[in-house]
Amino acid sequence: MSSRTPSGQARTSGERAVARHGWAHALVTVLGGLLAMAVVAALGLWAAGATDLPDGAFAPVVAATVVTAVGGTVKLAGSAGDLADTQAGLTVIPLSVTLTGALVIAWGFLRPLRHRAVAGATELAGWAGRVAALWLLALIGLTLAARHTFDISLGDDTLGELGDLFGASPEIGFTTDVPLSVFVGVVWLAGVLVLALLVSRGAPLPAGLLRFQASVRPAAYAMVALLLACVVIGVVVALVVATAKGHARETFAVILLGLPNLVWLALTIGLGATWNGKVEGPFGLPMPHVLDEVLRTPDISELNLRTLSEHDGRVWWLLVVDVVLLLSAAFVMAARSPARVRAWQHAVHMAVALVLTVFMICLVGRISAHYGLSVLGIGDLGGGLGGELFLRPRLWGAVGLAVPWGLVTGFAGALLARHVRRRGEVRSDSES
Repeated sequence: MSSRTPSGQARTSGERAVARHGWAHALVTVLGGLLAMAVVAALGLWAAGATDLPDGAFAPVVAATVVTAVGGTVKLAGSAGDLADTQAGLTVIPLSVTLTGALVIAWGFLRPLRHRAVAGATELAGWAGRVAALWLLALIGLTLAARHTFDISLGDDTLGELGDLFGASPEIGFTTDVPLSVFVGVVWLAGVLVLALLVSRGAPLPAGLLRFQASVRPAAYAMVALLLACVVIGVVVALVVATAKGHARETFAVILLGLPNLVWLALTIGLGATWNGKVEGPFGLPMPHVLDEVLRTPDISELNLRTLSEHDGRVWWLLVVDVVLLLSAAFVMAARSPARVRAWQHAVHMAVALVLTVFMICLVGRISAHYGLSVLGIGDLGGGLGGELFLRPRLWGAVGLAVPWGLVTGFAGALLARHVRRRGEVRSDSES
């Protein structure tokens, strides 16, 4: 008669767990994430008018948009003959596409892990490795497909005649830095998978990490909920504006490509942060137009509550919205935490989480774009044939402001959640 040992039972259980999330499920997770990102990018680019690009450029532009959404690098290069010079650059992350892919991949990664309290580190690493291996192959193909070249018209004026005379036919194209884009894309995937494990209360963790879930998971969940709430509010506001003032197609382009770029920027400005920027030439920031008005000056401009309020006093509502959102996030964090966590600990957890969140927004929310063309010295980066746009945060000032905001709202949220029944709490009959 044979007996099954506990270790044998553990191995059998582990084998069944691995079978539930093998290569087939990993393939569905990766393809689902890429397909969702491609659809959102394509619809956003269609709304922005990218279907009119020449020479079948739409598909490569969609691929490039997905690459940049996961942190990849797209290089711009120009050529205009021996007597002309071009220069161009673009750095922007379409965060609507990024957020879509992160949510779909996180859901696919967590689905086979649900309804379990603990998972071995080997099992989790094997499951994440399957997803990462297929993601790596998909990224390589995507980066190789994201390249194209466009012809640029000089117009019918004197500059155009000079271009025709000297054979200066300007072109601008884009390609991807394949090694760097693939590396950053894999790091992005790792961040998504780790954050998914931290946020989901039902996702299993290795036994050695269980002691951290009481402090980390509620705070991570609260910050993700905060960011998603900002996006939902932004969608509602954008739809109201589109209904009231028109420009529906442009509005949907913003929603599908860069709405988190705007609403997370607004979140940091509501905290008191300052961003530096400049807009000149044909470039412009999407709605609201007050951003473009503040930044379209000869010198580098400051973007904060004070400068925005000089053009539109309603921006002070950002401060009110931030107070409500942060208090709500702090309440959610406290309500999801064990009863033994004290109010001052909630304050510290909230401050740390908010600092990391603001730091992330400052890193991914930067924008930089420029294009310039000159023929025989006529036309330059600041003239009619060029333009420049950039937006970057005062990083340490923004991060520093997150500390007092987090401490105050975290403590207040803990007080608001005092009467909420939480895990680990035992009440007497008279209290209940």
